[in-house]
Order: sequence, then structure tokens, then C-alpha cells
Amino acid sequence: RRGSGGSGRIGILSPGQEVLERSAVTIEGDGCVRLRLTVGLPAAGRRILGRAAAGLIVERLPLCIEQGLGIARQDREGLLRHVRVVEDQVALRAELARRDWVAFLREGSLLARASGVDDRPMAGGLPLEVPEGLAAEVDLPHLGRVRGLAIPRGVTLIVGGGYHGKSTLLDALARSVYDHVPGDGREACATDPAAVCIRAEDGRSVEGVDLRGFIDHLPLGRSTGNFRSEDASGSTSQAAAIVEALEVGATSLMIDEDTAATNFMIRDERMRRMVPGRREPITPFIDHVRSLHRDHGVSSVLVVGGAGDYLDVADCVICMEEYRPQDATRRAREIAAALPRPPASAERGPGWIRPVARRPAPRSFDPRRGRRLERVRSRGTRSIEFGSEEVDVSSIAQIVDPAQCRFIADVLLQFSRGLCDGERDVLAMVEAIEERVAREGIGSVTEPTFGDRALARRFEVAAALNRLRSLRVVPRAGPRG
Repeated sequence: RRGSGGSGRIGILSPGQEVLERSAVTIEGDGCVRLRLTVGLPAAGRRILGRAAAGLIVERLPLCIEQGLGIARQDREGLLRHVRVVEDQVALRAELARRDWVAFLREGSLLARASGVDDRPMAGGLPLEVPEGLAAEVDLPHLGRVRGLAIPRGVTLIVGGGYHGKSTLLDALARSVYDHVPGDGREACATDPAAVCIRAEDGRSVEGVDLRGFIDHLPLGRSTGNFRSEDASGSTSQAAAIVEALEVGATSLMIDEDTAATNFMIRDERMRRMVPGRREPITPFIDHVRSLHRDHGVSSVLVVGGAGDYLDVADCVICMEEYRPQDATRRAREIAAALPRPPASAERGPGWIRPVARRPAPRSFDPRRGRRLERVRSRGTRSIEFGSEEVDVSSIAQIVDPAQCRFIADVLLQFSRGLCDGERDVLAMVEAIEERVAREGIGSVTEPTFGDRALARRFEVAAALNRLRSLRVVPRAGPRG
């Protein structure tokens, strides 16, 4: 370094534990490798130091590039190991669809993380042990036959005492929608790529969402078929998050009781009698979780610590004991038979109503701020600044890298440049982005010179879109019945 500030700094995007398509290094069609780096020109205050800048660009920069690319040539076995690990995860994810599983976690995997801000494996963490009742085997291209924990499609509960590893297991499942790098501990773990974590989120905005499947007959005859709120409650935000995820194709939902709204998840029999259905607008999730799978193919994986009624609707129950999963399905059914819910508590309500597709209005996306025609940037994985608005994305659990937030910000900018035309619905908009990236690469969405972007799934893009307080949807004739 020479000069002040970032003078003389040569940097490139540092990847995390997940394998994501990134803009920092790309391989072109002719086999050339293209690197996008940041270079801080040496300066003293506002003056660029010409000789130092020339030395940096002509001497130091080529040397750094040569050394960086040389690592791959020097460590051929390390490079091949990385490729093999990723190929095994791709093959494992294909097995999920073939075998009708939500997820598979290899026995011996290290699921616990070093800390809440360090996603590397915990030193001394316990390897995953899998009991016979939950075990399955798969054949992978490089690892060969491996044994692990298979979670079937349907309704799966993760139960157990506090601090026994329930949330750690769910977090590993949520993160395994992505491939992981060698040494991560989760290299042979895979989850349904269309799985979405759902949380309650007090205070978020909701725009034009059809909530009638969960919330209906509000006081004073207000409809929830086209619901909007600037300050949604926990239960309303959770209902909206589920509908929004299904709107763009989610096939598995993951919910932790600790981050859910209690009155949305369940109402026990005493409370049902205290406040009868005709006076309670919320149909709890427990009344829909079976029909979502049976009639619509949407599975659920739920961490449950205090809502025993879910034992009645579960296909598979995993009990965590000292960080070790146990097959508790038979025991759960025995308990449910011995302590049945009264008949009045059986699944009821209006039935699941497939949400109406929403078409965002073009005026929803305004990147202007003051005299600037476009001002878009992100702050870690916490928020996205879009024009004069700051979008809180901190509760979108499967944004795992700040580079994904920067990509999502670019996508919002694409929407403002004409991709949102008032005719496309939310699903069509995110599919258009996916098709463009698949055809032309991540650089077709971001600015060509930016090297600090990483691909985000359609679910996280849509979740950020839905948290824009400026979002407005094109009016429709009325909610479908």
C-alpha cells in the first residue's frame, strides 16, 4: 500500500462456504479466464500518485494475477477435489427428486457452525450419527456408497429438549440448498433446491397478497383476498411469507417454532372453545400442513418444542438428544393415540386457496435519489438501499453471502429498467432473470465490470421484492373463490 485510504490495495471477492456462481472469475466461451478485481490507485488525498499507480498496474497487478492463477496449477489435486465434491452434491440433489426426499445429510457430517458470525465448522463439533430407522444409502460418482439421514417428503417434525441441536439441524437443511466447499463439513448434504425458510417478521410491509387460506373474515367485513399492510403482525407476515414463497414455486417449507408466530402455528382446543372459529380470522398452519402436501405437493419440516398437536399430522418425527437424531415416529404415534385431540380440533377451515398471481406495477421500482438517476447498493446481508428506500432483508434466512444482496440489488434495477412492465407477474419476472443468467451468465444482470456479485435464488429475489414498501400491484377484478 502507498498513500492514504485504500491506496495500493488489490482485492477480489472472497467466497464463503457455499459454492455460488460469482462474477469475480468467469471462464469465457473460448476458454479464457476473466478476473474482475478492485485496484485502489495510490493517492495523497485527492491527488493520484502517477508513478506509484504505474508501478501498481504494470508490475504488482500482473504478479498478483500470475500468483493467484498459479495456485490452481500448483495444487492440481486440490482443484480436482473441489470439482469432485461439487459433482457429488449435484448428483445427490438429483437423488432427492428420484427418491422423493426433501433432504439427505451424510453420516459423519459436521453440522454445527463456529458461531453466529462464523460459518466455518465448529472445532470439536460432533459428527452426525444416523440411527437405523432414519438411515438410507445412496451411490455418488466419487464418494461411492454413502449412508445418511434421509428426510422424506411430507410433514417432518424435529423435536427434543432445548439446546439439543434442533435448530442446528434445521439450519443445516436450510443451507444445503447450496453446494458447499471441501472442508465445510456439509459436503455430502443436499436439500430440495426449492425449499424456503419461513419466519414471522413483525412490521414488514405486505402488498396485494391473497391470505384467505390463512386469514379470513376480518372484522367489519374486510377482505383478505388482496391484503396490504405497512406494518404486518407476526402471524400476518408469516402467512404472507408462505403465500409469497408458493407463488414463485416453493415445494418445501422450513419453519422453526422459535422464529414463528405462535397464534399462526397452532390453537389448542381450549382456545378454540374460548374463541370459536367464527370469531377467529386465523386458520392455524396445523390445519393446512397435511393438505398442502396431499393436494399441492408442498412438504414441511418443522422444529417443534411445545406444540404437541403436531404429532397428529406428522409423517416422520426426529427427536434430537445431545445433538444426535433419533427415530421417534412410532413413539409420536403412540402418544398421539393415547392423548388424541378432540374431534372438534380436526383439520378444518376454508381449505387451502391457491393464491392469485400478482403483477407488480412499474412505478413500484424507482431507483432515483435526489439528483441521482439510480442509487442502488447493499449493506452486508442486512439491507438493500434502492433509491430513497432501504429494504430490510435481514430476516431472509437463505441469503448467505453479501454478494447475493448486491446481485438482488442489480435485479431490482433490472425491474426498474423495463423488466417490470405491468403484464408480467412475480413468477414471470424472476423466471426471466433466471433464463437470462442461464443463457448469458451472471454478467447479463450485473454491470459488466462488477466482480463482487453472487447468484441468488428466485426465492430470495422475490422475498426482497416483496419487502419493498413502494411495491404496488396492478389491480385485478377481484379475488378468486
